[in-house]
Amino acid sequence: MSEAEELLTTPAEWDLPPERHRHFKDVLMQQIDQDQSQDLPVRPSARRRFARPAVLVPLASAALVGALLVTLSVDGRAPATGTTPSATAAGASVTLNRIATAAMASDTIRVRDDQFVYVRTLERSNTGDFSGPVRLGALHTEEQWTAQDPGPLHITGWIRESGKDAIMPDQMIPVESPDAVPAGLHHPTYRWLASLPTDPDALLRRLYKEARPVEGESPDQAVFSLIGDLISGAVMPPANAAAFYRAAARLPGVREIPDAVDAAGRHGIAITLDDTGFATRDEWIFDKETLALLGSRFYLTDPDRGITTETLAGTSAVMKTAVVDAKGDVPARAPSR
Repeated sequence: MSEAEELLTTPAEWDLPPERHRHFKDVLMQQIDQDQSQDLPVRPSARRRFARPAVLVPLASAALVGALLVTLSVDGRAPATGTTPSATAAGASVTLNRIATAAMASDTIRVRDDQFVYVRTLERSNTGDFSGPVRLGALHTEEQWTAQDPGPLHITGWIRESGKDAIMPDQMIPVESPDAVPAGLHHPTYRWLASLPTDPDALLRRLYKEARPVEGESPDQAVFSLIGDLISGAVMPPANAAAFYRAAARLPGVREIPDAVDAAGRHGIAITLDDTGFATRDEWIFDKETLALLGSRFYLTDPDRGITTETLAGTSAVMKTAVVDAKGDVPARAPSR
């Protein structure tokens, strides 16, 4: 077995915040494909991203994250549209509370423990070399089935990608953990999400306790990324969804971007958080009228190297969220967001 193959099945010393798995997957897989992986110390992982399979995405160490942020260079493009600060933190707080109110008014979707939450997204991610500039690949489809069984489970879901630049196209890949995982942060089921505090201050305290920032990342950014994953990859009661948005409104550094475009080309309002110490930035994009979540964008920047512009390194669009009875089921008229 090569070092690259070992990385596919061995958790690394540092487990990235969930959003990092999403954005670094393509670069890490490029490295594995070229059999250029590093020799990383390992230990059992304390966390894993629920929306990307551990069997597919190696958990990167802090050293690899640092190398990634240093070696991914910009390609001379101008800053992406919508990345200039244009609203105060107070404006972002108002918008997030409006989004929370809209979420609170949404229909309740009941989910049984024997069902799966299905999410279909459109994705564009980096196809450049591990040590080269970012090059966004072709738009492709990703489908996820998250098991609602409270477990503990070794396989908590399944993932399938299709289209050009997809990873292992058209194959059902298990979201697998070496240790059985009960419902919780690493396996966020509807029932577990419903058990979380709906008071935003209490929820925020819980999230700060659960988040594990990597080196150079602030606790605020780690919590922001964690919220972003939970709101985009799960079905939850309206009161819990509203609590997540109201908790995000309390994070220092959140701001609003009045116009942002998701991977499907839909324009919306974006919420982002500035964390200059980590050289990355995430955006959540919401419909301007309904305030429903549309998708996200991810940027790389590295001020320490004199890079003053940002490079778009990933973008997604949530196209369908539903509840299905079995893995592989694709909803026709199932409830969607």
